[in-house]
Amino acid sequence: MARKRKSKTTHKIEQKLAGLGYRLPSPPQPVASYIGCVRVGNLLFVGGNTGRLNGQSRKYSGKVGAAVTPEQAYEMARNCALNHLAIIKEALGSLDRVERIVKVNGYVNDAPGFTDHAQVMNGESDLLIQLWGERGKHTRTTVGVATLGSEAPVEAEMIVQVKR
Repeated sequence: MARKRKSKTTHKIEQKLAGLGYRLPSPPQPVASYIGCVRVGNLLFVGGNTGRLNGQSRKYSGKVGAAVTPEQAYEMARNCALNHLAIIKEALGSLDRVERIVKVNGYVNDAPGFTDHAQVMNGESDLLIQLWGERGKHTRTTVGVATLGSEAPVEAEMIVQVKR
């Protein structure tokens, strides 16, 4: 009689995340006519989110450089990353199936004169690099915008390559 092998899933990336003091939130639910992600071949396009965790109220609202400090906006960008990770896990079953982080697009709701957009979006990028190392380094576009929905300070989207 043949013995069934138990599948051994290590969840290395989730263990790294826990070691950094973070837990995966529940994946955010779309609030309009879209879905959280779309897979095309070995690429997963993960839609934008504004860093609200577990359906709770947004921790900070308003323009970065006025109502929201750059440090608070960095935290919100990191929360965007956590939401992205939750969406990826839901789509793939494991964060270990990510081959590489390809691209992050970040949008900063900025006050007139605020120019440190890149530092704000490092909140997402830094976490991805901490988790995946070289495979977490990605291209990125970061732009300042006049407003974001519900006065969110940041919004981000990403593209990841999935292991075959």
